[in-house]
Order: sequence, then structure tokens, then C-alpha cells
Amino acid sequence: MSSRAALQAPPGAGKTTRVPPALLHEPWLGHQRILMLEPRRIAARAAARFMAHQRGEAVGETIGYRTRLDSRVGPATRIEVLTEGILTRMLQDDPTLPGTGMVIFDEFHERSLNADLGLALALQSQSLVREDLRLLVMSATLDGAAVARLLHDAPVITSAGRSYPVTVVYRPTRTGQRTEAAAVAAVHHALREHEGDALVFLPGTAELRRVAQSLGGEVNDDVDVRPLSGSLDAAAQDAAIAPSPAGRRKVVLATSIAESSLTIDGVRVVIDSGLSRAPRFSPRTGLTRLETTSASRASTDQRCGRAGRLGPGVCYRLWPEHEQLHRVAQSPPEITAADLVPLALELAVAGVRDPADLRWLDPPRPASFAQARELLRELGALDASGLVTADGKRMATLGVHPRLARMLLRAAGAGASAVSMACDLAALLGDRDPLRTPPGTIADVDVQLRIDALHDPHAGERHGATVDRGLLHAMRAQSAQLARRLRAVARSTTERGAPRADASLDAGLLLAFAYPDRIAQRRPGPAARFLLRNGSGAVLTDGQSLAMAEFIVVAELDGRVPESRIFLAAALDETDLVRHFADQVDHEAILAFDDVSRSVRAAQRERLGAIVLRESVLARPDPDEVQRLLLDVVRREGVQTLSWSDAATRLRQRLRFAHTLDATFPDVSDEALGDSIDAWLARRSANAGSFDDLARVDLGQALLDLVPYERRHELDALAPTHIVLTSGSRHPIDYSNPAAPALAVRLQAMFGVAETPRIGRGAVPLTLHLLSPANRPVQVTRDLAGFWKGSYADVRKEMKGRYPKHDWPTEPWRTRQG
Repeated sequence: MSSRAALQAPPGAGKTTRVPPALLHEPWLGHQRILMLEPRRIAARAAARFMAHQRGEAVGETIGYRTRLDSRVGPATRIEVLTEGILTRMLQDDPTLPGTGMVIFDEFHERSLNADLGLALALQSQSLVREDLRLLVMSATLDGAAVARLLHDAPVITSAGRSYPVTVVYRPTRTGQRTEAAAVAAVHHALREHEGDALVFLPGTAELRRVAQSLGGEVNDDVDVRPLSGSLDAAAQDAAIAPSPAGRRKVVLATSIAESSLTIDGVRVVIDSGLSRAPRFSPRTGLTRLETTSASRASTDQRCGRAGRLGPGVCYRLWPEHEQLHRVAQSPPEITAADLVPLALELAVAGVRDPADLRWLDPPRPASFAQARELLRELGALDASGLVTADGKRMATLGVHPRLARMLLRAAGAGASAVSMACDLAALLGDRDPLRTPPGTIADVDVQLRIDALHDPHAGERHGATVDRGLLHAMRAQSAQLARRLRAVARSTTERGAPRADASLDAGLLLAFAYPDRIAQRRPGPAARFLLRNGSGAVLTDGQSLAMAEFIVVAELDGRVPESRIFLAAALDETDLVRHFADQVDHEAILAFDDVSRSVRAAQRERLGAIVLRESVLARPDPDEVQRLLLDVVRREGVQTLSWSDAATRLRQRLRFAHTLDATFPDVSDEALGDSIDAWLARRSANAGSFDDLARVDLGQALLDLVPYERRHELDALAPTHIVLTSGSRHPIDYSNPAAPALAVRLQAMFGVAETPRIGRGAVPLTLHLLSPANRPVQVTRDLAGFWKGSYADVRKEMKGRYPKHDWPTEPWRTRQG
């Protein structure tokens, strides 16, 4: 029998509540337990309660559940219904999952990041240490074949399930009508026209609250309005799920939490807004927030099916029928668009550096994953070698984004006031801005205004903003919950460099712990332009209270290039910055070439990423580094920028000529000298700090360094500097054209020379530039013998006429110059 399988069945087929009990007495399970993962806490509790009720037991006996904030399990519990993050933590603590015989992944079609991660880790444990562990993936709409391939070609079990027909009615919202108003109208219509309870799908808790308020005084006395969302307490959630008492009806106002895993007894009518609030990574904030989007066709079909669980039903859709075809078929897997920093931390805690070591239905993007690990290093969650730190393990237990977890942990060592502010900040950053300004006005970006409004809504109103008091109430509750969680995991000792107990931490410093990559320094100039630590630019709009701050921390920006607009930030004190980020400050000697003075300028610089904190003149720079910079400038600009003396130029020309005849002599072309500059110029330019110093270098001697001493006589033989004529006179050879070395000489000096003089061991005739007694050109030739017997006669006539006092023999090759 396969140890892996996939079960594909529609909603209502009984996957969640019938499969685990049916497997409980299988011989291969023995006395081990079954773990079943649910994507939501409410579904975990409801599934455990239903299965326990079917056995006539209380929750916590044979059937139990475990969530992050609640647990009902006992020594005899054989089926544990877990939320997805719990399994990840269990596998991190002990990959062998002792006492567990099977893990079931329910509602896997929702493709949450935690479900993908949990399955990847479970498959790894199965392949490495638990071959006997059974894995079952259950899904309503997911491609069963793809899941089967992921599970090493596991069998796919398909169940048709049972459902009743549902009539779909489209009731699109009117132009300008809010979704909440359309939902209220549809509820009134449904209660008049149909029997049974109604289930209304809305995108989020704010919409639930507004619809509940609108319905509160308008429905009949026998109708109960029950909100249902993940943010409600267990009692409120249970009241929404429980059957209505005899003679009463209910209207359940639910988020997408009610799409699957939950059966709400009595529902015969579904009203679907067509909207959902899904997690989306925001580059603006660096965090994942809930974003309102159109629900996929798969989601709307599941919602519709809720009306047909117990009998024929009706589904009202609050959008035009033609729009249904334009909706995406499935919501994209969270892993393909999510921020991968939390995933990278969870994998690091599990000892996994490379996600390619695991099996995924959709693997994380390598580039995004690498960036996520780099941020974790900046946050202190990973050490320099890439291993998870003690802080990283604590951050993973807080249940918030690692950015916020880092901020909370740093605050934990600084006393109650710091913890309170950090929890407030985390709540504010995790949701939308509670302050709204009138159209055409720009909100002040200072996060301190939001913190003030959190405790006194009038503070925001005094700045001309409209305050979302309901959102502030939810944020205060979230802050309190974070404070309780933080106290549970707070460290007993403060980390090195952490603020001491009761230290004063302001919003800017706390934000810097969460956003170390977004610390920013004001650029010079009148405009409020900033340079972020990561090298990006950012700008504040006119009239901002932070416009003149020297340092800020940016929590939200739009990501545009070359400069992003800042939407949320806080001022950061430079003293705090230097103190708390001292271990991340690079101290470096900066050498730069000044094009005006043509010299090297040296400075000592303290730098936090792209931000220069301090810079001072460096009196004694490393001479080797200075020389290296000068040589790099010569490479870039070319060796022709050096000060070549006439002697050095003539030597270089001789070497170029020698190289054309014998390639073992060095190539001294501009390109070759640039490439080999360390071999010939470095030795002679030690301690140089400017081009003036380089001008004093004997470049000719530097070139000779390329020729071994024992071969220099070969150079003289191959490319002599002068030639001695029959008269005994010495004449310099011109090598400026290595293809045609030349000798400029008076015609009379060649008397007594019958053939053209040769160099290069006789291989190359010189190009003779024959001159008059006044040093004017007379003839250019490489064939002296031919010249004597040819055109010399005409030249002789002309020379005799111009220079009658000179001797012009008829046979000059026989005449020795006296």
C-alpha cells in the first residue's frame, strides 16, 4: 500500500469529518495518532467538535484540536486537528514526529504558504527519517494529477460527493452603490422570498461590521445576525456556526473563512459579494497585507455550493453575469506572489538553506528567496554563515513578519513603554492607514501621528484627518494581543548591543530595527530628498513635518525609480543610529582620484550601506593602495597620458621595431603597456601620490625592466640607436615607424657608401632621407645603389648649381667623404 495518496472530492463530500475517523483503526496506524491540518482556527475547532460529537465524546478525548492560541488535547487523543503553522513548528522541533502515524492536509486547494511549507517538510521527513509516515492530501478543486506527481506518483482517490441543485441569480450592484448596501438589500429580499438561513460572503471585518449595523434594526425579531470571521473570539464564531433554535432564522455575515471546511446548518441562501481579502506582499511596506480582490471562479463556485448542502438552495451574486467568465479560474498559490522572508526564516529554523532540497508544487523563486535570506541576515535572524540564530528562532515563534518580530524582540529588553510602542507600531504597520485626508490634500507621513491617534483619535482629527475609529479599535486589540505573545517569548537576558531595561526607545529607532534597509539620510539641498541605506532614492512631498530631519526610517514608499515617494516614516536620532547599528557600520579608507589636481585624495569613511555617516581626511593612506589607484587611472586614460621624455620615446620605438622582428621582445603598444602596467611601471612608481610624481619616473628605465639584462645587447644589435658611416660620423636612426626605420642624413655624408645600410641583423634596409647642405629634402629611397646610378645625375646638376663650392662627384659611391 502506498504511504502517500491524494483525495479529490467536492465541498460537502465529508472529507474533513469522515476520513480521519475511518482511518483510526487501520492496522498500520496502531496506537499512533493522526494529524489533520486545517487552514483556519475556526475550521479546526469545528471539525474536531463535529467528529467528537459523532463519537459521543467531548473535544479533547479521542478527538482534539490545537491552534496557536487554544488547545484541546489529552493523553488519549488520537486525532489532532491543527492549524498549518502548528505542524511546521512540530516538524522543526522533531522531524520524526514521534507518535504520529499519518498527516492529512485538508483543503490543500487553498494553497496557503503554510500548507505548501508543511507538506514540503513532511515529505522530507518521510524520505529521510519516517518511511512509515502516511501522507494524505485532500482537495476540492486542485489538479489531482499535479498533487499525485508531487507525492511521487501517488494514487488519486476521487469522490463525487452529494449536493443539491442551487439556483444562481445575478443581482449586480447599481452604479455608485456600495457593496454593503447591495448586500443589505439582497438579505431583505432573500428573507422575504426564501426559507432557511442566509450566508452572506463579504470581503472583510469592516464590511461585516457595517452590514451588521445596517441590518440590526431592520430584520424581524426572529432573525439573528451573526458575524463570522477569523478575528472574532471562539464564542462568537461558534454562535454563527451553531444551528438556529426552533422558530428562529439567522443571517451569517462571513468572510471567505466560510468557503470550505465549515458546514453551517440551516443555510439555504447564499449572498455573494464576489470579493475576498487575500494576503498580498506590498513592496511599499515590505510586509504582507490583506488586499481586496475579485474572488476566483473556483471560490465563487464553492460559495454557491454552500446553499446546496442540505437541500435545494439559491445563490445571489452581486455582479453582472458576464463578469463571471472574466474572473480567474483559481486564486494563484500564495507562494508565487508572497513575501518569502517568513518562509525563509521557517526553513532556516528547520535547517534548510536551499528550498531546492525540498519538493514543492510551486517552488519559491530563487532570486526572491536569496533576497529574503539577505534581509534575514540584516535583521539578525541568520548569522554570517547563513545559519539561524537564537534571535531568529525566537522571531519565528512570534507569529508576525520577521521585520516586526525583530522590532518586538529589541523592545522586549527595554521595558514596558518600549514594548507598548513596539506593539502599537506592529499593529499600525500590519493594516491600512487609519488616517484619511480630504481629496487634494496630502497626509503627513510621520508615524508618530498614528501612534497618537491610536490612543486619542482626536489627535488625528486635529491634523485635519478623518479617523477610522473602528480600525483603531481593532489595532488596539491587535497591539494588546502582541504584547501578551511577546511576554510569553521574551528573553531573560538582553542581547549584546540591545538597549538596557527601561531605556527610552522612540518610534524612529523601533522602526529602524524593523526596516534597517530603509534607514535614510537627507541629501544636501532645499528639497526633502533622501538616500536610503540600500542605495535607493526617496522624496517627501512639500509641507511635511519630517522634511528637515537629517535621518529618517521609511516604513512605506511606492517603489518608483529613480526616487520613491514616502508615505510613512519616522525621524531617527543620529546618536541612536550610531549606537544601535555600530556593528553594521563599515569603516573604510576611501581613495579617490581628483581630476583637477591629478592626485589621489584619501579619506576615512564610516558608512552604513550607501549612507555616509562621517568622513575625514586620511593623513597616511596605504601607499600600495594609492599606487594601485594611480595605475588604474593610467590604465583607464591610456599610457599616452604619462610624461614621456624624448629618450624614453626613442627607446619605446626601438622596442616596437624589435618586437616586429622577434616576438620574444616585449610588446610596447599602448594596449599592451596598459595591460602589463604592473610589470613595468609599478616598480618605478612606488610612493607616488599624483601625476606629478609619475612625471619624475624614468619611463625609459621602466621599459628596460621588461628586457632581461642579458638580452639588452641583443636589442642594441637588432635595433641600434645610431649608424656609423664610412666617414666615421654617427647618425641617429628614427624608429617612429617600426615598419620603416629611417635615417635622415646629408647626401654628401653618404659618399663612399655603395649600398643602403641595413639593421635588424641585415634584414631591414633603412629608409634614407637624403638632405641638401641646407638640410632640405633631396631624395627618399631604400635603394641607394639604384639612386646613385639613376636619378643622382639630375640631383647632382641641381646641387652644383645651388652649392657650387661643394664637391659633387660623378661616382659618389667611390668617393670617400674627406
